[in-house]
Amino acid sequence: VQLVESGGGSVQTGGSLRLSCTISGNTVNEYTIGWFRQARGTEREPLACINNWDDSTRYAGSVQGRFTISSDNAKKTVYLQMNSLKPEDTAVYYCGVLLGAGLQTKAVVMGGVVDRWGQGTQVTVSS
Repeated sequence: VQLVESGGGSVQTGGSLRLSCTISGNTVNEYTIGWFRQARGTEREPLACINNWDDSTRYAGSVQGRFTISSDNAKKTVYLQMNSLKPEDTAVYYCGVLLGAGLQTKAVVMGGVVDRWGQGTQVTVSS
């Protein structure tokens, strides 16, 4: 299983970016993908996750209302639409996948437990 993130870059305060996370390889039909970020000198922070089999989502309070996670199963891609970006959103953004379906998968992923991580993509927000 491989995850590839894309869509990072540099924007000014108030701008928007859409990150993509594409899964490939020997995957199961059901999985949960989460987005995380890690700013320099901090721990990795969970942002949002989505179950691909029912499109249910969960968000961290810090991004609720500004970030939106969505899934395109045909493309095996999960997106993170980020609006109203702030300098404190500057970080390396990662996606991670937890394979298999379950009642608690979103809670597990938001706890930082995943089977695979992507390589990360840098987001820089300037003031």
